[in-house]
Amino acid sequence: MRHRTVLTAGALTGALALAGCSGSGGEADRAALSVSSSYMPQPVSADMAAGFLTITNEGGARDELTSVTSDAAGQVTMHSTVGGAMAEKSSFDIPAHGRLVFRSGGNHLMFEGLKRAPKQGQTVTVKLTFAQSGPLTVEMPVKSATYNPSTGH
Repeated sequence: MRHRTVLTAGALTGALALAGCSGSGGEADRAALSVSSSYMPQPVSADMAAGFLTITNEGGARDELTSVTSDAAGQVTMHSTVGGAMAEKSSFDIPAHGRLVFRSGGNHLMFEGLKRAPKQGQTVTVKLTFAQSGPLTVEMPVKSATYNPSTGH
């Protein structure tokens, strides 16, 4: 009986060591995403709003934002703005050790078919879906229609 216990303990120790080894180095091979600076200016239109945020990737692998959804809107689309021209995009790259910025006058989210008119002081829940990482849920505060993050007004 004592021999069997030793083998079981040895097998368990070996399995734990292998499990530990399989995870080492994995951090450098994955994206590590976080969201900051999210906000929605109070919409001036009854059925459409814009949204802005920053996704930071501190991991060693790139990822891709593939979709955005919100219960507050029929659909949320992603847009780029280059040289004053806006274009809908199906995804955005998030480089390793980099950022994806959605800001006024640049990349932005469009909330279309609003189910309710978000008011200043409320929040809108947004789900971000990525190609590699698990989804992130963000509570996006609704700011004044003229809010400018650089001035805080």
